[in-house]
Amino acid sequence: MSQYQHTKVLIIGSGPAGYTAGVYASRAMLSPILIQGIEPGGQLTTTTEVENWPGDTEVQGPDLMVRMEAHAKAMGCEIIGDIVTKLEANSRPFIATCDSGKKYTADAIILATGARAKWLGLPSEEKYKGFGVSACATCDGFFYRGEEIAVIGGGNTAVEEALFLTNFASKVTLVHRRDELRAEKILQDRLFKHPKIEPIWFHELNEVIGTDSPLGVEAIRIQNTKNGKLSELPCKGVFVAIGHAPATELVKNILETHKGGYVKVDPGSTRTSIPGIFAAGDLTDHIYRQAVTSAGMGCMAALDAEKFIAEND
Repeated sequence: MSQYQHTKVLIIGSGPAGYTAGVYASRAMLSPILIQGIEPGGQLTTTTEVENWPGDTEVQGPDLMVRMEAHAKAMGCEIIGDIVTKLEANSRPFIATCDSGKKYTADAIILATGARAKWLGLPSEEKYKGFGVSACATCDGFFYRGEEIAVIGGGNTAVEEALFLTNFASKVTLVHRRDELRAEKILQDRLFKHPKIEPIWFHELNEVIGTDSPLGVEAIRIQNTKNGKLSELPCKGVFVAIGHAPATELVKNILETHKGGYVKVDPGSTRTSIPGIFAAGDLTDHIYRQAVTSAGMGCMAALDAEKFIAEND
């Protein structure tokens, strides 16, 4: 049988929510263990300039996450590079099993697994994923120097990706199914003023067209949402930027969820439907989805966990 390691608080996830929970749980002398998960640092590691983190006029997303990790470590949080694959919520203490085979027991769990990019679900999108189709401009934009690129979407993610891609592409076409964007006004203003970006309204992606050997994108087929008419748009890269979905695989059959899969918490707290399990950040936040609100919720989760442990000691 695998050796169990016990901790008062086990934090699952390593974005702003997870690391902030690590800082606060450490300061409460709870000796927390944080399991980083599949993407250490979370979504901010795939962004470039972050301009809305208080105290930093501009900071690179990956740098900010390196600093947060170092802060949590300095406070005494034990940080483990592993992935939790199973959570047993019926037992007390809770049991978490990791990809490495290691098992942890915990009096309280803080879930901070965040969210990840949504896909359209088209067969051609799947076929060319990693070969011209991407959901991360920061990761893959560099490969399209001097090329024409299409971005699919109309929210903050899409506009940020389109703006970033102008650093490399000769032209960026933003394809959106409506005729107005949901993005923040300051981002829209930058987009409309940019000479390299052209929006195409009332269209959605129908198919990605490309070569088979080697795999590569040549164009996209887009469909008019009003009359159904199809047209082709030449491009070498397609960036799908239609938002994010909460990473709830670990708990979707354990905890109560709502609003399309987000973990439900009691209003004004991080308490979930199971006492002793707390949720923070993009996993539960379907409204704000900001780094600073995630960090705030990480703080709340650590304080909620501290109170829970004290009351159940």
